[in-house]
Amino acid sequence: MDHVVGSASRKRWGYGASIAQFLAEDPQLIVGELTTWSSFAVDPSQKVAWLEQISLLKKLLNPYAAARGALFFEYDIPRLGLRVDTVLVLEHVIFVLEFKVGARDYSRDAIDQVWDYALDLKNFHDASHTAPIVPILVATKAATAPLRITIGHHQDSVPIPLRCNDESLTDAIKLGLQHFQSGGIDPGQWQQGRYHPTPTIVEAARALYAGHTVGEISRSDAGAANLTVTANRLAELIARTRQRGEKAIFFVTGVPGAGKTLVGLDIANRHTDKSDNLYSVYLSGNGPLVKVLHEALARDQVTRAKLSGEGLRIGEARSAVKQFIQNVHHFRDDCLASSDAPIEHIALFDEAQRAWDLHETARFMQTKKGLPGFNESEPDFLISCLDRHDDWAVVVCLVGSGQEINRGEAGISEWLTAIRKRFESWQIYLSPRLREIEYHADAELEAIRSSSRTHWDGALHLATSMRSFRSERVSEFVNLLLALEVESARDALAKVLPNFPIRLTRHLGHAKEWLRQQARGSERYGIVVSSQAQRLKPHAIDIRVKVDPVQWFLESKEDVRSSYYLEDVATEFQVQGLELDWTCVVWDGDLRLNRNQWEHFSFKGKRWERIHKDVRQRYLLNAYRVLLTRARQGMVIVVPEGSADDPSRAPAYYDPAFKLLASLGIPEL
Repeated sequence: MDHVVGSASRKRWGYGASIAQFLAEDPQLIVGELTTWSSFAVDPSQKVAWLEQISLLKKLLNPYAAARGALFFEYDIPRLGLRVDTVLVLEHVIFVLEFKVGARDYSRDAIDQVWDYALDLKNFHDASHTAPIVPILVATKAATAPLRITIGHHQDSVPIPLRCNDESLTDAIKLGLQHFQSGGIDPGQWQQGRYHPTPTIVEAARALYAGHTVGEISRSDAGAANLTVTANRLAELIARTRQRGEKAIFFVTGVPGAGKTLVGLDIANRHTDKSDNLYSVYLSGNGPLVKVLHEALARDQVTRAKLSGEGLRIGEARSAVKQFIQNVHHFRDDCLASSDAPIEHIALFDEAQRAWDLHETARFMQTKKGLPGFNESEPDFLISCLDRHDDWAVVVCLVGSGQEINRGEAGISEWLTAIRKRFESWQIYLSPRLREIEYHADAELEAIRSSSRTHWDGALHLATSMRSFRSERVSEFVNLLLALEVESARDALAKVLPNFPIRLTRHLGHAKEWLRQQARGSERYGIVVSSQAQRLKPHAIDIRVKVDPVQWFLESKEDVRSSYYLEDVATEFQVQGLELDWTCVVWDGDLRLNRNQWEHFSFKGKRWERIHKDVRQRYLLNAYRVLLTRARQGMVIVVPEGSADDPSRAPAYYDPAFKLLASLGIPEL
């Protein structure tokens, strides 16, 4: 392989070459190519750092001039919005090198950073799946550290990062080559490998906002191809609606974690110019999700501005982000304050099934807004806001199944009722999966089934979970578990466990230890519990202590407020729509198993009280559905033993649920 060249749309590195070509190349020409390729302003210190890296690598690789291999400088990782300093493919091993030129210590953040890079390649780059990948942190002026290959709990040939200085890097490369004895890697085939990332919603939002497309930051294998298909189909139908001067509502469905939010963010991100007739806004009633995305995007913009040599204040960044992603209630309030049409022609409502019904909307308007007699449900009013446009308008409802978790959340029927009874000129585009029982929309769907303005489109359903790149069957297993379809749940679990570890324990301490053992690099982990879990206080879990979701989801391992500390817990209200790599779900006596059926409880005063209303029972079951589907890589479930001395924590409240989970085949810690 000679000088590595990729097309403009595929090249993911600033400079790439075979080892022989690199050794013959003028360092200044390499720096020139890197400078030309960089999307950021390159200051003199960066050029000096590149020259030192080049010098080190030329010295290191000189003995390997005839070896099979290649190296790639500034290798792009779109999912993380970062670049690897150098990826070295040498014989049968991939080395991921992060240089800290002039650094005198091996910082924890830098170790996690290079580990993240290696794991990203292992998980999402198809040509790297089976190869050993050795992450190496090179702090050029640090003291010499012991070199040892340690794989840890994951047998996937990605060891704990090696720590080297400019003198010991050669020994680290030799150690990696000696330790792994797999078959050789063809550098030409490797550099043509496809990248199929599965980002978290925070990572996806960052990448989209930074200019990447859905195709660049999502899986494109056969099982997940319809994420791009759905986004493009939706864009096509919106363009057609505009061209025809129509008004239309779209219902996009998907399994938990399938990427509904990503589709909404993609459409909104395509049209962020207020002068654009297709100007869009992404709206969500999920306050924690909006806050986390606002802060994550703002921080990312400030960082990017700094790298490009520009100054951007965090307040300015936050203001800009809030135009792209808005809380649906702020949008509603703006429409209440003015009868004019909103500036946006396209409104994308995430988790549309959680919009309020007429009773809850009227109650809120009277008590919070001083507007008695309000006679519109939230869907009715929100559609009316877009209907104010004289020419055309689009409402996109991103719909999850089994996700209603709070009082007054109407499900999807309220939207269908509004569009059928009041907005008779609007076109209706429906995912066929809305017919399924968990959407609770049969009557309204039947009422509009034969209408000429009703259009069914299979591309509007996202069938594959993108949250868990290790197993898309997790949501299927959870649904079967909560439906108490025991044999089917057992069969589904057997298909999940090989790729997605689930463990069961009665001891929170064991669960915490397991989480810390599983997580690598900056993989995020945390404890999640039901908002009704009032009797976990003996385990130092008090749901009355409200966590700040921004701090819990975004702060580092050194911050006691972060999820990493395993001290503060989040409930379904803080985590819905978001995800972690590893979760600990702690089960309480609010959801109990009795004679093969669930019983639902709420703790009031000093005792548990049975929940009788069907809708509140459904909310509680959905809360556990949310909690059990937050993990991307694995989870541990804690069912406490209870206490015979505490009537509010009687063992009988917990034992049947534990026995059920164990009987399904979940391994115990």
